[in-house]
Amino acid sequence: MTEEDKVVSENEVSEIAGAEEVNVEGLKQTLAEEKAKAEKYLTNWQRAEADFSNYKKRAEQEKSELADFANAMPILNLLPVLDDLERAFVSLSPKLAGLTWVDGIRLIHRKLQAVLEAQGLAEIKAVGQPFDPSLHEAVMYQEGEEGIVIDEVQKGYKLKDRVLRPSLVVVGKGKEGKAEEATET
Repeated sequence: MTEEDKVVSENEVSEIAGAEEVNVEGLKQTLAEEKAKAEKYLTNWQRAEADFSNYKKRAEQEKSELADFANAMPILNLLPVLDDLERAFVSLSPKLAGLTWVDGIRLIHRKLQAVLEAQGLAEIKAVGQPFDPSLHEAVMYQEGEEGIVIDEVQKGYKLKDRVLRPSLVVVGKGKEGKAEEATET
């Protein structure tokens, strides 16, 4: 081998080594870019999976609520019948109260209440309770303890935990004597 061949070979070797260094650096950069893409894809996939999971849970919850409250309208339509029966029993004369057919109607009333309670219907307690606008609807204010329900004009009901019909109530506005004392001082 001549000197010239050696020089050429060494030049070629140095070029090849330089090219490999450039190539290795380029490969490292490409690898880093691909890793970043893979991380981005993984993050997007995890987010999509979480979104889908949340969607499934929300759809199940909505389906459950729909099933729970599908019977709300028929129950709401039966409430006036329940009210009428209760008003009839309150206005019943003592002469009629002891008759067997009246006892039969009372039994029917109790059965209707039991069926509705089995569906999740519950009466809203009103008299003596603090006025709560989410449960009660004030139809009148009278002298009495301020902010407390004095009387119930129409019963309210909840179906499971939702208000089906608010109670129509009379709310206390305070004592008249208190108001006069406050203006005198």
